[in-house]
Amino acid sequence: MEGTFWSLIPAIVMLVLVIVTRKVLISIGTGIVIGALLLNDFHIWGTLKEIWTVFYTIFYADGALELGNILLIGFLLFLGVLTAFLQASGGAKAFGDWMLQRVKTRRGAELMTAVTGLIIFIDDYFNSLAVGQIARPVTDRQRISRAKLAYYIDSSSAPVTVIAPISSWGAYIIGILGGLFAANGITTIQPIEAFIQLIPLNFYAIASIVLVFIVAYFQFDIGPMRTHEERAKEKGELLDPKRNQVSGDLGDIFDPHKDGKVFHLIIPIAVLFVVTVIAMIGTGIMETEGKASLLDAFANTNVNLSLIIGGIAAVFTSVIFHLMQRKPRSDMGRIFIEGFKTMVPAINILILAWMIGSIIGALETGDYLASLVNSSSVSVNLLPAILFVIAGLMALATGSSWGTFGIMLPIAAVIMVNTDMTLLLPALAAVLAGAVFGDHCSPISDTTVLSATGAGAHHIDHVITQLPYALIAAFTAFIGFFVIGITHSTWVALAVTLILLAGIVWVAHLLLMKRKNMVS
Repeated sequence: MEGTFWSLIPAIVMLVLVIVTRKVLISIGTGIVIGALLLNDFHIWGTLKEIWTVFYTIFYADGALELGNILLIGFLLFLGVLTAFLQASGGAKAFGDWMLQRVKTRRGAELMTAVTGLIIFIDDYFNSLAVGQIARPVTDRQRISRAKLAYYIDSSSAPVTVIAPISSWGAYIIGILGGLFAANGITTIQPIEAFIQLIPLNFYAIASIVLVFIVAYFQFDIGPMRTHEERAKEKGELLDPKRNQVSGDLGDIFDPHKDGKVFHLIIPIAVLFVVTVIAMIGTGIMETEGKASLLDAFANTNVNLSLIIGGIAAVFTSVIFHLMQRKPRSDMGRIFIEGFKTMVPAINILILAWMIGSIIGALETGDYLASLVNSSSVSVNLLPAILFVIAGLMALATGSSWGTFGIMLPIAAVIMVNTDMTLLLPALAAVLAGAVFGDHCSPISDTTVLSATGAGAHHIDHVITQLPYALIAAFTAFIGFFVIGITHSTWVALAVTLILLAGIVWVAHLLLMKRKNMVS
C-alpha cells in the first residue's frame, strides 16, 4: 500500500468527511483508522498497535521525551491562561473601549487586523496566536465574525513568513537552498540571494496578502463567509450558535474587573512578543557552532521552547497586574483552570493532526505524489504550474508546509538542473507557493488549527470559510506560474496574477451586488 495510489485514500476520505459532516475530530479519526488498516493489511491487532504507537510517540519516542510537541501543547495551555487573565483583569474590555474611540468602523478594524498580521512575521505559530489576542477585542466590538478574524490571521501568517528572510520559515528555506545548491553544483547564486529573488515569484503568497486587504477594504464577503458576517452584523452572533464553545473563547465566564486598564492587555502581549523573539535568537545562537549571525540564529532556533518561555513570561506579567489591582479577584485558581479548559479542543485536534501526519508519512503519500512529477513527460515550460499543483496536493494531504518543502524542493531542483536552469527559481517558488496553498486548505494543518484558536473560532468554520479565498488566490497563482513558464519574465507573470485577481474580485463583486438587488 505504501507509495501507491492507495496511500491517498486516508487523506481523501478524511477531507470528504470534513466537508460533508463538518466534524473534524470524527473525520481525522476515521482517516487515522483507515490509514492504520492499510499499513497493517487490515489486521485488527496490528491496526490497534499502530494507532497506539502513533499516539504515544507524539510524547515519547526513541527513548526520550518529544519535547518539541510537549512544549507546544504547554504553550497553548499558557495562552489559554493568558487569555483568561486578559478578560478577567478587564484589560481586554479596556483595550476594546480604547480602540473603539480610534477604530470606529468595521473596515478600520479589519484593516488594523491585516496590518498587524503583516507586522508580526517572525513565525507563523506566533503570528497565528498573537494577532488574535491583539485584534479580537476590537473585531468583537465591531461585530466581525470570528471566522473572518481567523481568515485574516491565517492568510497573513504563512504568506508573510514564507517571503520574510528574517523569520523561522525564511531561515529554514535558506538552509534547504544551501544544501540543494551544493548538492547540484550550483555556484552562480547564493542561497540568501536566491531567497530574495524568490519573493516576487511566490505568486500565491502575494495574491493571498493582496486579497486580505481587498477583503478588508471592500468588505468582500463570499461563500460561507457571507453567512457568518451577515449573522454577526444583524444578530451580534460572532460564532455559529449551533456549535459548542471553541478554543480560546471564554464567552461570559468572567466579568471584567472594573479597574481594568489598557496596559493590562498591551504589556502582557508585548512581553509575549519581546521575550519570544529574544528567546528565539538566544536558542538559535546556542545551537549554532561558532559565530552566529541573526540569520543563523533564526535558522537554528527552537521555536517551541521560545514560545513557552514567552508564554510563561506573559502569564507571570498578567498575574502581577492582577495582584496589583484594587480588590483582586479571589478566584485566581479558577482563572487558570478555565484558561486551560478553553485550549482542550485545540489540543485534541492538534494531537489527531499529528497522528494522521505520522500515518500519511508511513504510507509515503508525499513520495507517491512526488513520483508523479518525476515520471511525467510534459513540456518543461509547464513544470512550474504542475509543481505548484503537486505541492498544493501534498500539503493538503499531509497538513505540512515544511514537510512539503523538504520533499519537493530537492525534486524541483534536480528536474530543473537537468532540463532548464532558467526556470530553477520559478520552479522552487512554485513549490513554496503550492505548499502554503495546501496548508491553507488542510484541516489537519497545525497553522490552520492555531489560527482558529487565536481567533476563538470554530476550526471547521475557519476551514470552510477560508477555502473560497484560498482557491481564488491559487487560481491566479497557477496562471502566473503558467505565464512565467512561457515568458520567463517574473514581472509579466506577477502582473498577470494581480490583474487576474482584481478581475475575479470585480466580477464576483458585480454578481454579489446583482444578487443583493434581486433579493431586495
